Amino acid sequence: MNQQKFIIVSNRLPVSVSKVDGKLVYKPSSGGLATAMSSLGGDADERLWIGWPGVSSDELSRAEKASITRKLRSYNCIPVFLSQDQVKNFYEGYANDTIWPLFHYFLSYAQYNYDYWRTYKSVNALFSKTVARHATPDATVWIHDYHLMLLPKMIRESLPKSSIGFFMHIPFPSFEIFRLSPDRKQILEGLLGSDLVGFHTYDYARHFMSSVLRTLGHESHHGVVDLKGRTVTVDAFPIGIDYQKFTAALDDPETKKELDILDNHYKDQRIILSVDRLDYSKGIPHRLRAFEAFLEQNPAYHKKVSLVIIAVPSRTEVQTYKDLRDQIEQTVSRINGTYATVDWTPISYQFKNIPFAQLVALYQRADIALLTPLRDGMNLVAKEYVACKQKTNGVLILSELTGAADELQEATRINPNDSESIVEALKTALKMPVTDQRRRMRAMQRRISQYTVQRWAGDFMEQLAYSRQLQDGNSNKVLTDEDIKAIAFDWQQAKRRAVFLDYDGTLMNFVSSPDPKKVAPSKQLVELLTKIASKPNTELCIISGRTREALESWFGKMPITLVAEHGSWVKQHGEWAQGLFSFQEHKKLLRPLLERYAERTPGATIEEKNFALVWHYRNVPPELAYARNSNLKHDLNTMLAGTDVGIFSGNKIIEIKPRAIRKSTIVGELLDSNPADFVLCAGDDYTDEDMFEALPETAYTIRVGLHETHARFQISSVEKLRGILKSLT
Repeated sequence: MNQQKFIIVSNRLPVSVSKVDGKLVYKPSSGGLATAMSSLGGDADERLWIGWPGVSSDELSRAEKASITRKLRSYNCIPVFLSQDQVKNFYEGYANDTIWPLFHYFLSYAQYNYDYWRTYKSVNALFSKTVARHATPDATVWIHDYHLMLLPKMIRESLPKSSIGFFMHIPFPSFEIFRLSPDRKQILEGLLGSDLVGFHTYDYARHFMSSVLRTLGHESHHGVVDLKGRTVTVDAFPIGIDYQKFTAALDDPETKKELDILDNHYKDQRIILSVDRLDYSKGIPHRLRAFEAFLEQNPAYHKKVSLVIIAVPSRTEVQTYKDLRDQIEQTVSRINGTYATVDWTPISYQFKNIPFAQLVALYQRADIALLTPLRDGMNLVAKEYVACKQKTNGVLILSELTGAADELQEATRINPNDSESIVEALKTALKMPVTDQRRRMRAMQRRISQYTVQRWAGDFMEQLAYSRQLQDGNSNKVLTDEDIKAIAFDWQQAKRRAVFLDYDGTLMNFVSSPDPKKVAPSKQLVELLTKIASKPNTELCIISGRTREALESWFGKMPITLVAEHGSWVKQHGEWAQGLFSFQEHKKLLRPLLERYAERTPGATIEEKNFALVWHYRNVPPELAYARNSNLKHDLNTMLAGTDVGIFSGNKIIEIKPRAIRKSTIVGELLDSNPADFVLCAGDDYTDEDMFEALPETAYTIRVGLHETHARFQISSVEKLRGILKSLT
């Protein structure tokens, strides 16, 4: 049996199997996920995809199962066969009658059935056994979506050295919604078997971390959940589309043929287009009521606009969906019956899958895309519409309750529950000047053309590799009680001592306000530092990114060394000194990195100065800014290691500019002038790493926070570091 180092796991395989007239039929998928996985590079034979092939095992003989397994192996796929009962309780039941409505905030639709849950667990276990049979012990496993939320923990238990990523393709609800699930604890524990958990938006990631804290008690810092010995990274990766596929299709002869048909049929009308899977989360009845109100209030637009609704069939045998279809079709009939004339039908409703060329032609021809889901993980239709508006103008009206709303800020955003806002949005869109339409569309096209589905997949895998490196590097560095005793013993025995301490995140926990008064040291902290500094033959240095004014006001009267702004200012023997270095040569290197982050961070901008680059995030949602800035700082530190350029945080900005001295340089100079046989150094972020790396191996270097580090030891909190310092006094 061949074992693989990279395995993709999802509910469905990229190849569907069905029985037609007693014969097995294989149909490869051209969906976005399959495209993303094929773009990851490397030999396709090194990848294996595990999932359900789409045909019930009850319909298959043993020989047919063997035949399917052999055939799918040629596609690098391994089937997980499920019976009709398993499909009913696992897929139709728990996944789509419990999790789907709960996670989309349709609480009254959620069914809590123990048979559903029991089958969900058993099917996840079946997937886990299949992965274990085909994976190497150190394999990378990427699991997709809400059908398999228990799987990461199961794989972690069977393959503890594997690298496990999980991506959630639907929203993750707020804690107040998620707590309604009787299985919430097991679901979270299952997901935390991963090294990296990804979501479309940081709102979903924030909800997940909040639920982890309030359900399991695990805290998170900078998007990293601390499991006391292992960490899980949580981040946002907004999935894109295969942009080139859509833009290339605009010139396809079949698309042009479909476009001619549309032009002839709607030659004197403007098209308002809606494309959705038929699902209660898409808000189609709300959309119809809003369009009816628009027709009632704006008779001047009669015979001038048509609403084209494409409803893709979904779960056609489920009663809730049957009722929804009936409701939609009755509403369409009523509105058409009220307003239609001999030569005009206001709504064209199509309940079917339409060919790709026809879909692209509709996107290209539509004057307005009206997308009003009540809740949607991302909504790729919005991005597909924007991609197809290369040669024609148009306006995107988008629900603010979709994941795509964060990226497509130039869209006209509406609350889907507010019919009047939709009516106003339609009126605004129909009157919008062409120049304004083009400006908005070009801005959105620039963004989505850069962060494609291929880029999304590569981004996730890159972060997963880093998360695993962090995991491997951290496992042996957590400070133990024996280590603390050794520090205290060596402190007592030392003839000369040197202590270097960062401030924010090391001596003081972070606070939301940048006001120095809000982060001033407490009386207890000042007393603690004073005791350390007053010890004979002990040199204490506070080395921080804070301004010299702040450090002077807090510690200026103490007989210690102060280092401000990461080394731009140094106070020794009561005097401050400053130095400057050139920056120009670094701009070309740094700007592409900042631009890449800006593409993934709606609202972020980049400012270029003569001697600085500034990342502005005042218009970025606070939670997203906090997470993205942490990652940006890490990458900047990697690129700037060994240079004389520093990274400084300000009021809603990160500024990259020259720094006179790196922390390691200052620490080296201080130790050269005052040698010590005991050195303690503590910090919490990338700015302290060069200091950890430069100090001798005998130094007690401590990283506050469980992250990748050059320090000898790690601790989980500021409070633990203060406890260590107290033990020295």
